[in-house]
Amino acid sequence: MIDIKNDIQSLTMFKRNTAESIKRLKASGHPLFLTVNGQAEVVVQDAEAYQKILDRLDAIEGIRRGLAEMTAGQGEPAVQVHSEMRKKYGIPS
Repeated sequence: MIDIKNDIQSLTMFKRNTAESIKRLKASGHPLFLTVNGQAEVVVQDAEAYQKILDRLDAIEGIRRGLAEMTAGQGEPAVQVHSEMRKKYGIPS
């Protein structure tokens, strides 16, 4: 969720206080919306927080692909896959 008081800042203020702004980004994990002439223009985010978003998007895309494959009849029922895995790796039922 965006905290209007802390997560929106002018580009000019960001330039003046870059080190402090980066510390705040790392501490909060929230993106910082930078404005030019009062309009949002750029979003700046800590690299770790951005990586977490990318990881979530990858997971969502994997689920989406799996659902599409199942809808197209290209997948195998989970019961069948679990049975095959138990046999292959000697996992008791």
